Amino acid sequence: MNVLDALNWRYAVRQFSDEKITSAELKGLLNAVRLSPSSYGLQPYKIIVVESKAVREKLLLHSYGQDKIAQSSHLIVFAAQTQIGDTTVDNYIDKYAKITNKPHSELINFSEHMKSALAAKTPEQRQVWAHQQAYIALGNLLTCAAVMKIDSCPMTGIDSAGYDEVLGLDEHGLTTSVICPIGRRHSEDMQAYSPKVRFDYDEIVMEI
Repeated sequence: MNVLDALNWRYAVRQFSDEKITSAELKGLLNAVRLSPSSYGLQPYKIIVVESKAVREKLLLHSYGQDKIAQSSHLIVFAAQTQIGDTTVDNYIDKYAKITNKPHSELINFSEHMKSALAAKTPEQRQVWAHQQAYIALGNLLTCAAVMKIDSCPMTGIDSAGYDEVLGLDEHGLTTSVICPIGRRHSEDMQAYSPKVRFDYDEIVMEI
């Protein structure tokens, strides 16, 4: 299946079946998401996979009754870091040096540039920036899932603070950005048979 066919196939699932995504499928999808682009490559977020039914039942209380949370195969939670700054950059530089075999001394200018860029933002702006990076990863997950014929439903209609509490995110320096149940569409989900409503190419693309 090519990308355009996959994107025409996908939709925001309203009702999931009880079919489970295999471990191999899940790992393949998450590895694809791991490769998502982000500003400076810093990836200031974590990807949390919630399979536990008991935990998802608790999260359902903070999801305004949207039972897709509990019915899906797995629940993916994107959580942004809450302490963005020099440590964020230092962790990335350590990884960069290890992978590229470059000494830290050659990366000082690169490191200082990123630290200066983050320092120029207010704490609130840094938090918004971190959430934005998580959304980029979400977009990649949706596309990759469609190519893999895995159904999904991105969701922001949740109580993020409630999610943070249930998942214990505060102690990890994280806060919920967005969630996405994944699995297989139910045969009775009528939304699967509805036409996709999108603006035409000429209505949404501006060529200058």
